[in-house]
Amino acid sequence: MPARIRTRPPAAGRVDYETLADLRYQVRRFLRVREELARAAGLEPQQYLLLLQVKGIERTRVPTIGVLAERLQIRHHATVQLVDRLVDRGLVRRRRAEADRRAVVVEVRPRGDAVLRKLTIHSLAELQEGAPALAAALGRLIGENSPRRWRPARRASRRR
Repeated sequence: MPARIRTRPPAAGRVDYETLADLRYQVRRFLRVREELARAAGLEPQQYLLLLQVKGIERTRVPTIGVLAERLQIRHHATVQLVDRLVDRGLVRRRRAEADRRAVVVEVRPRGDAVLRKLTIHSLAELQEGAPALAAALGRLIGENSPRRWRPARRASRRR
C-alpha cells in the first residue's frame, strides 16, 4: 500500500460538504455505469478493472500478480482468483516472469483485448459527457483548499 500523503486540513469551519458530496456522486455515477457495462459484457466489474490495469501498465511496468493487486487495491489471493477466472474464459494468460521465475506475469489475450476495447470506448464517451461536472467539483475543492490558500495556524504569543 502506498504511504499516506499528509496534507494540511482546511481551516475549521471551511469544509465544503456540498462540493465533497457532489464530487463523490460524480465519481460514483461514472463507476456505476462502468460496472453495469462490464456486467452487460459478461464480466464482473473487478475483472474489467484487472483487464484495464494489465493493458494500461504493460508498457511501463511488468503486470505481475503483486503489481495488479496494488493497482486494484485488493489482496494478492483475490487477484489470483480474478486472474484464474479470466484465464478460464480465455481473456488473459499467465506466464512466469523471465527475471524472477517466482513472479507470475499476466497478459491480455486477443479476446480480452476485444472486450476491453468495447468497454473502453463506452467509458470514454461517458467520461466526455460527465467530465465537466466531475472537473467542476474537483476544481472547486482544489481551488478552495489549495496549499497556496492555507495559512499556518497562528501561535499564541507568550508574554512574560
